[in-house]
Amino acid sequence: MARNITVIPARQISSEDKSMNQSVRKLRAAAYCRVSTAQEEQLLSYENQVNYYTKFINENPLYEYAGTYADEGISATNTKKRDEFKRMIADCRAGKIDMVITKSISRFARNTLDCLNYV
Repeated sequence: MARNITVIPARQISSEDKSMNQSVRKLRAAAYCRVSTAQEEQLLSYENQVNYYTKFINENPLYEYAGTYADEGISATNTKKRDEFKRMIADCRAGKIDMVITKSISRFARNTLDCLNYV
């Protein structure tokens, strides 16, 4: 049995297609960084997190940088003492942030209930 092959020719992108593509809004992305202790190795991890995710967002053409929120030497078991976390959540609720990027879910929250409340 012979195959029937249909060739679909390429087409030029119209000015309408170009304007639609340019109107796509970038996601406002923020970084959240946290370490639980002030030990030297954790502080290095903290600095690396801040630098890496700030650069990652700024260099991604799909994202608009919405800030870096970072809590240093604070446990994730409770959100009450995490001032930067609370500020980030307030900015999310205010519509200033579309997306939060973090090293791992454990940086965001250790408590499943807390995590589900914010996600």
